[in-house]
Amino acid sequence: MVKAIEGIIAPLVTPFDEAGRLDAARAKGEIRRLLDAGVDGISPGGSTGEGAALTDGELAELVRLIRAEDPEIPVIAGVIRNSTPAAVSAGLAAKEAGADALMVTPVSYNVLVPDDEGNYNFYREISDRVGLPIVIYNVVPQNTITAPLFGKLLEIENVVGIKQSVGGIMAFYEMKMVNGKRGKVFSATDDMLCSTYELGADGAISAILTVFPELCVEMWKDFKEGRREHALELQNRMYFTWQAIAGSQFPIRIKYALRLMGRDAGWPRGPICHMGEEEKRRIRGALEAGGFLETVSADKGE
Repeated sequence: MVKAIEGIIAPLVTPFDEAGRLDAARAKGEIRRLLDAGVDGISPGGSTGEGAALTDGELAELVRLIRAEDPEIPVIAGVIRNSTPAAVSAGLAAKEAGADALMVTPVSYNVLVPDDEGNYNFYREISDRVGLPIVIYNVVPQNTITAPLFGKLLEIENVVGIKQSVGGIMAFYEMKMVNGKRGKVFSATDDMLCSTYELGADGAISAILTVFPELCVEMWKDFKEGRREHALELQNRMYFTWQAIAGSQFPIRIKYALRLMGRDAGWPRGPICHMGEEEKRRIRGALEAGGFLETVSADKGE
């Protein structure tokens, strides 16, 4: 049976130990936190999870860890690779480990970025060889999947949706208007989730869900049940934290925010290595302003 891919699909951070090895115990803690929050799915190996830095074996291990905690929760495994064979290999590893679907980023390395035909062939071969539903992760500025191209990609058997991360609210609206009746469009506009819900988002797959899973589940439920004003209040409460986290190397800032809130997400993997004191102060201040910090743990693992 094909599981529903919709609603709040929380990205999973990938905890590493101080030597840069995958830390299964810490990963289990984060998986349990997301499950207890009531998310509709979990996505390991995306940008939040430092997916480009994971081996196929590590991606598969994260899938297995989720499966061990909950055999039924939809698992959408991130695939961030710069060649068709590498993407197929990662997809097959995730499938064998128990993933229900893939979230596949277009090729991002500048000199390898294909044209529309190459992008079509990339997703078609992954579909043919892996055989799992595919959500396109539209996040690469130099290889953006346009609304017309997404319409073409929906002709591929297993392509079922897109996570819209580039171009802001207008790009999301165009994607939904042009293709929303044929494929699912997921929001990744972290600071404007309510706006994308108003435009018909089929759910969200975004980093803010990782940081505040309970609030994001509540916000989605509020919106679906007509409590729009309260949903917007929740979004506004999270706004400044997202602004403090967003930007390059954001996985390390997410891990720092989680640590301040008492969640041990481990260390980042190199070359990400440290944060400046101003970044730390900004994140701490945003969390305090939102009322998210009752006690602050000692800084470590930055």
